[in-house]
Amino acid sequence: MNKEKSLYAIIGLLAGLIIGYVGTNSLNGSAPAAQANAATQPASLPPNHPQTGQQPSDAGASTNGGAQGDVMAAIEQARKDTSNFDAQMKAAELFKQINRREGELEFYERAVKIKPNDFNLLTKFGEVNLALQRYEEAAKWYQQALKSNPRHEATLQNLALALVEKGDKSGANAALKQLEQVNPRNPEIAQLRSRLQ
Repeated sequence: MNKEKSLYAIIGLLAGLIIGYVGTNSLNGSAPAAQANAATQPASLPPNHPQTGQQPSDAGASTNGGAQGDVMAAIEQARKDTSNFDAQMKAAELFKQINRREGELEFYERAVKIKPNDFNLLTKFGEVNLALQRYEEAAKWYQQALKSNPRHEATLQNLALALVEKGDKSGANAALKQLEQVNPRNPEIAQLRSRLQ
């Protein structure tokens, strides 16, 4: 009986995945055609105006395909040239834009091997770990960044948040005291302190 239920559950799961995949592809497949048709004749031109710019078959390829190709090329460049700090940061930023935090983290890890004391990188490393709810890691990177710039308000605030989330009351209180010295009017101080009660 349990084997039958498991079999039905697996079949149902696979059917759902297949239907979702096919449905998503069909929805995504129809959108570029509508965009291409809209691109053939801008609304501001008279009805019988000659075609302008690209043909419909070229429009999607140059904008969507070109941008996607550029993204893939940047990521591939970063993977090949592991000693290029800027390439690693660019690839991480591309992953951040599409909210793929694990990919972002991968390239920050590569970048920190090249420039371990870069303030901007250290704060971004903290941010991605905070977004992934890796509070201990986030606190570590914010603390490292503060060694480069000990009075950076946003970093102190994020460090305090990471420590509150981690449950480190004494560490969070120390970070909040530092934050108060930098900007006693920071609106997050009261909220973070109330979370420590």
